[in-house]
This record gives sequence, C-alpha cells and structure tokens, in this order.
Amino acid sequence: MYTRMKEFRARFGYTQADLAGRVGVRRETIVFLEKGKYNPSLRLARQISQALGTTIDELFLFDDEDNTQENSEI
Repeated sequence: MYTRMKEFRARFGYTQADLAGRVGVRRETIVFLEKGKYNPSLRLARQISQALGTTIDELFLFDDEDNTQENSEI
C-alpha cells in the first residue's frame, strides 16, 4: 500500500505531530503509516482522510501487484 499522507499534510501545513493530535494517535503512528510499515484500521483511515480533507481512496493507494493477488484469491 502506498499513502499520499505526506503530500496532503503539506497542503495544510500540518506536521506529523499536528495530524496525530487531530486524529488521536501518536506521531510515531503517522510516521509508520507514511513509510508504509503500518496499515491503518478503516476507522483510522477515515479519520485521517477527513482531517486532510480528502477521501480514503485518494489518500491510500494499492499497487497493481497487490490488487492482482487479492483479486485472484476471490
């Protein structure tokens, strides 16, 4: 999964700590999300997307390889 959180944070001038405070998590959680080392719960993804004025689909992207594998398992 790829995230555009850093890009959207920059639009608002938010630091990682600012965003973390807005959604009620630690700054380290934002760091891990931005590095792709942590996948958020649906609730957290929604809170972050709302705080950044966008949608979950615009903020969190899946690469084609992951989608192909997931679709073949269905």
